[in-house]
Amino acid sequence: MATTTLRELNGFDQTPASLADATLILIDYQNTYTTGVMELTGWEPALDAAADLLARARKAGAKVIHIINDGGEGTPYDIRTDIGEIHPSVAPVDGEPVVVKQVPNAFHTTDLAEHVEAAGNKNVIIAGFMTNMCVTFTAEGAFLRGYQPTVVADACATRPLQTVVSELTAEQIHHSALATIADLYGIVVPSSSSLS
Repeated sequence: MATTTLRELNGFDQTPASLADATLILIDYQNTYTTGVMELTGWEPALDAAADLLARARKAGAKVIHIINDGGEGTPYDIRTDIGEIHPSVAPVDGEPVVVKQVPNAFHTTDLAEHVEAAGNKNVIIAGFMTNMCVTFTAEGAFLRGYQPTVVADACATRPLQTVVSELTAEQIHHSALATIADLYGIVVPSSSSLS
């Protein structure tokens, strides 16, 4: 059964962003999600996809912004320790800003919007950890600010969650989050190879 998205009902453009004309926002690719209590299902292929996306964006001359979550000392998100650092495979290089956030929407009480504005692109490409949290809420934040988000599905990952009625697999949570984004907040593409 075919469904109609809210994007379609509103007549929003369905064209994915181009790497050369967009700002890449990489969210929470921290060691937090590769080991221990917050280890994500499928983090390794997602991180490989993110590294490919980052390499392609740099080659295209895209502005790149890295986001990290700071949960404070003693947490799995402690950015003062190895666990909270950005994974080396997608580490920033000189000139790529790192925005520190404390809530899922990376635009909330940070200077992310100023960095995006300085880049001069309405299109933003978003990828990161976790699909159902910081990726979804940052895509929403970008949409509400008038940007045009494109989310790269294979460069995102999450974990299974228990609901009041059943346990959902990480894959179910991942796809549900992508469906929420694609319904209104942005365009979802399978991989970076879908971007021109």
